[in-house]
Amino acid sequence: MFPTHRPRRLRSHPQLRRMVRENVVTTSDFIYPLFAVPGEGVANEVKSMPGVYQLSVDKIVEEAKEVYDLGIPSIILFGIPESKDDDATDAWHDCGIVQKATEAVKAAVPELVVTVDTCLCEYTPHGHCGYLEVGDLTGRVLNDPTLELLKKTAVAQANAGADIIAPSGMMDGFVTAIRSALDEAGFENIPILSYAAKYSSSYYGPFRDVAESAPQFGDRRTYQMDPANGREALKEIELDIAEGADMLMVKPALAYMDIIWRVKEASNLPVAAYNVSGEYAMVKAAALNGWIDEEKLVMETMMSFKRSGADLILSYHAKDVARWLKGQ
Repeated sequence: MFPTHRPRRLRSHPQLRRMVRENVVTTSDFIYPLFAVPGEGVANEVKSMPGVYQLSVDKIVEEAKEVYDLGIPSIILFGIPESKDDDATDAWHDCGIVQKATEAVKAAVPELVVTVDTCLCEYTPHGHCGYLEVGDLTGRVLNDPTLELLKKTAVAQANAGADIIAPSGMMDGFVTAIRSALDEAGFENIPILSYAAKYSSSYYGPFRDVAESAPQFGDRRTYQMDPANGREALKEIELDIAEGADMLMVKPALAYMDIIWRVKEASNLPVAAYNVSGEYAMVKAAALNGWIDEEKLVMETMMSFKRSGADLILSYHAKDVARWLKGQ
């Protein structure tokens, strides 16, 4: 049988392959995570995440300038406070570390889109994402009182100049609460990028090193999603859309590309994929041992996120990807 259909015809030349390529990775796809800490001149590399640092605000500004010069349109800021308390005060105080970093970045690089992580785990001594019952050692967060803290945090971040609010605590009703608080404070034009489908994942381990946010007891399975569930993600995104989310996130990305696809198919909103710390750390460890071609593997992974439906990618690889795309 002589083949009539020869798909290889469209693979025969590099430019032809480029012409028929279905998905393209560009620098505009990326949001680069940064971690702000108190002090000046601080750049502490995270052992489990080579190339990722805890940075003081002055260093955050330097990074923000580099990110912008590389053509990456946005950063997402996380904060490690000087002190922690049960009310997560540094999360919502006007002088909180993320608020300081936001103000400094917007003053230095006003065109850079500053996304802020709106969560409380970095700011509480127990490492959970909100209020707990007194004496509770299970980590079962009190949902509705925690919403009040998230509202205060979002407004403080908006006051500091944040362009996008990204709540990540997986509290029921957190989009409604934050949307109403922002609107009442006059920030009706600030969009919400909801961590709509955030799973209770082992891939977060290195992040908890850099953010110093590991739970001191219990775990987060009472509020983050069960990795076994797919349909539940669709329920979560439906609720967040109804509550006023402007964009949706799936976290983690690599082991959850089926969820990214399902969320994209079920929604007309932009979908972000968070290429999380454990995914990054595995690639870096293999690359440092010479086991893989880092650039080829990372670029293939980024393309897989786009192919699965991601419009935006939060990744610690973002600066490297930008350099590779520029041929640097």
